[in-house]
Amino acid sequence: MGRSFASRVSHPRLKWVVLVFWLVVAAASAPLAGGLTDEQENDIAAWLPSDAESTRALQLQTELGSDPDLIPAVVVYERSGGLTEADTAAVTDDVAEFGQLEALDGTVTGPIPAEDGEAVQLIVPLNVGDDGWEQIAPLVDDIRAEASDGPDGLSAYVTGPAGSAADSAEAFEGIDGTLLFAALGVVVLILLITYRSPVLWVLPIFSAVIALFVSQAVIYLLARYADLTVNAQSASILTVLVVGAGTDYALLLVARYREELRLHTDRHEAMTEAVHRAGPAVLASGGTVVLGMLCLVVAEMNSTAGLGPVAAIGVAVTLMVLMTLLPALLVICGRWVFWPVRPTFGSAEPSATGIWARVGARIKPRPRATWVVTGALLLVACAGVLLLSPNGLTQAEGFRGTPESIEGERVAAQHFPAVAGNSVYVVTTADSVAEVADTTAATRGIAEAGEPQVVGDRALIEASLADPFDSPAAYSTIERLRTTLDDAGDGEALVGGNTALNLDVQDAAQRDNVVIIPLIMLVVLVVLGLLLRALVAPVILIATVVLSFGAALGLSALIFDWTIGVTATDSSFPLFVFVFLVALGIDYNIFLMTRVREEAADHGTRRAALIGLAATGGVITSAGCVLAATFAVLGTLPLTFLTQLGIAVALGVLLDTIIVRSVLVTALTLDVGRHMWWPSRLAGRPDEAEPPVGEGSPVASGSGASAQS
Repeated sequence: MGRSFASRVSHPRLKWVVLVFWLVVAAASAPLAGGLTDEQENDIAAWLPSDAESTRALQLQTELGSDPDLIPAVVVYERSGGLTEADTAAVTDDVAEFGQLEALDGTVTGPIPAEDGEAVQLIVPLNVGDDGWEQIAPLVDDIRAEASDGPDGLSAYVTGPAGSAADSAEAFEGIDGTLLFAALGVVVLILLITYRSPVLWVLPIFSAVIALFVSQAVIYLLARYADLTVNAQSASILTVLVVGAGTDYALLLVARYREELRLHTDRHEAMTEAVHRAGPAVLASGGTVVLGMLCLVVAEMNSTAGLGPVAAIGVAVTLMVLMTLLPALLVICGRWVFWPVRPTFGSAEPSATGIWARVGARIKPRPRATWVVTGALLLVACAGVLLLSPNGLTQAEGFRGTPESIEGERVAAQHFPAVAGNSVYVVTTADSVAEVADTTAATRGIAEAGEPQVVGDRALIEASLADPFDSPAAYSTIERLRTTLDDAGDGEALVGGNTALNLDVQDAAQRDNVVIIPLIMLVVLVVLGLLLRALVAPVILIATVVLSFGAALGLSALIFDWTIGVTATDSSFPLFVFVFLVALGIDYNIFLMTRVREEAADHGTRRAALIGLAATGGVITSAGCVLAATFAVLGTLPLTFLTQLGIAVALGVLLDTIIVRSVLVTALTLDVGRHMWWPSRLAGRPDEAEPPVGEGSPVASGSGASAQS
């Protein structure tokens, strides 16, 4: 980073301008950030591309008078041994009460008795308009309160699409605040342990919170005025990403500043040097993350495509805040902020004799054996991937625990041949409606097909499934129905409904996995090649991160099986884990290898590998622990996908920082030597004999002032 920029953010007078600027921006951003929740789109259709068959069917349903905002609630009553007269009277009263609901669209269907006489069900069609996500939860809560107010021993459950939507909304309720405070809590704890200062942690946390507010405000404006797709999932990931990445960058900058304070009497000069030297590595790392996230915009899934800009904006804003506001805050506060261990001019740099210097000394005699054994162990860990089933989660598997809608669905399935409320809709032309209706009714897996509704030149056929709507059997039925209709020449027929929507989500996610994962690898490879000015080193680094990704997935599958008992995952799970592990995990290799490359110019590659590990080991490990802890916070949420994502990313980051970066990459660099930099001139520089790190090394003597640590 240019010295002129570095001198400005730490200038004795301009530092106050920087502080005031960000405080004004934060004050203006806070109310906009608070409105981001209102701009979220959480219905399933918003996750799909507009050309998906189920999405097109939904659009045509609207034209035929079928309201997409119609959400049926299925109320199931059960008494073991058979319903009593008092139970029947209570259900009748509920029918009358539900008939008075303002959100009722049509009439209440039922009571529909079960053949075994132990259950009845009602279907309550609700229409909550465009604000359905916000309104459905309190409405369903009222229905549940009314339905449960019956005779003792009569169990009542509200399930169906409305019950599931309400439980999902309640799972996300307050999630942003919960995640923010939980993430900040674990970060504060780690910073207290890292810095051993009761004061210093405040500055990185303050900067990260400012970055979060500003990024949320920018995303709010884009969602409101530029049709950026934002949902509760991407908003949650944004929180942990900004806090985690922001604290990571802060750790690296503060570590460099503390090193420079030992070399300069004036703190402003020390910060200028710290920003000048550490800035390029921080910007390269952040830029890699931004580019990696932007690769998601080519996704077919609207939710995934929307996450790309959301995450990229978050990281870009975080970089701007951390490289300007944090330096200004540090020089405003002065050396006392490091109390009780203040770095004084001329004091010794402790990293030369630290734990990572000793690790490097252990790897040095047998680098090839070290990387072969380490790589083999990681490959063994990859075998756990065979336990994963990335074919989508059922509705029951999507929740940790058993909300009422899931329990009600189970009860309904015991007493009724098909769970109500999740129909299959087939949209076709009026000319072919009779043939399409017959084909639909005759398709295996369809329980029954209703009377067609014809409006103009279009027709709508509603059918019920013989299997639970989110089961593999139901998905097979949708595929079978689509194939049958196509083979029959009814190409105008479009199959929609919740099952079809879920199936199209899975298909789009699997396509995105195949397309985007190689694209991200290519982008990261190019960035590394430009940064390191080599071809061999980038290929090796990409290979190590991919190996770490596989090991993280494999170990995560075992953890999922042992802890939450669900080895199935969402179809987009591998892509999300890959994006965060490669885009974020490559950061640590950038910090290490840029240091190694600079030292290699003076000391040869093998000696530089030991110096780089010793100099960057402590701060990178702390940064990895921070990022892992913030993503692990996702594991506290009641949603299986976010829990799995948090566990896998946290585990992968720890593997990257503790094993891959410190052991595997260091051993490979020691073994490959100067050829790591081929075809640059550095590949032709012979290696020098490496003295033990700490004895006359640049780290010990303080001559490695050009390093990014």
